[in-house]
Amino acid sequence: MDFDDLIVERPPTAGASPDRLDRHFYEGAVMLAYAMHLFRSEPIQEVRIHPDGQHARQIDFPGWLEKRGFRRVAKASSAFAGTFEDARGRRIVIHPQSGLSDVTAVANGVTIEAECKGGTIETRHRGRLSKMDKGLCEIVGRLMMKAPGTRPVAVMPATDVTRRVGRKLASRCAAAGIRIALVDAMGRVEYVEA
Repeated sequence: MDFDDLIVERPPTAGASPDRLDRHFYEGAVMLAYAMHLFRSEPIQEVRIHPDGQHARQIDFPGWLEKRGFRRVAKASSAFAGTFEDARGRRIVIHPQSGLSDVTAVANGVTIEAECKGGTIETRHRGRLSKMDKGLCEIVGRLMMKAPGTRPVAVMPATDVTRRVGRKLASRCAAAGIRIALVDAMGRVEYVEA
């Protein structure tokens, strides 16, 4: 299933040419796309997403899930949080809590822990694009601190920058048991292999 609403277009960054909009793939959208990927690729029935308030200001989590056939079956303390279920009984739990991985699920008794990062994927402002490589390095470092026995995954938007940096990190990440997943603008996931 492809998604056509993961990318947000905004006016260009100050100082950039005004003739082309910047394209943002916000972190919350990366989380949702990866959660849906896990349903397609793993034997799971529940995915937990742990966004913060900033993510909820950028992405309408309940609205996005409702468009995909998930209805809220339990509310939580935040307006954007709760448990959402589809007709097949698959559940997405939106639970804002710091200190947890962005996306988690249990497949075959092993916990998948995904750290996600979003960002500006198309702009004429070079500084914004350089944040993509720093973001990938940051979440790989965060995953290095996870307890052994989990399946850690670094998830980023698929761009030329993240592919290049991902290839450089792939063998070291593989040695640490970390996978690098890149999500394209339609929500398709590719893994960077060592």
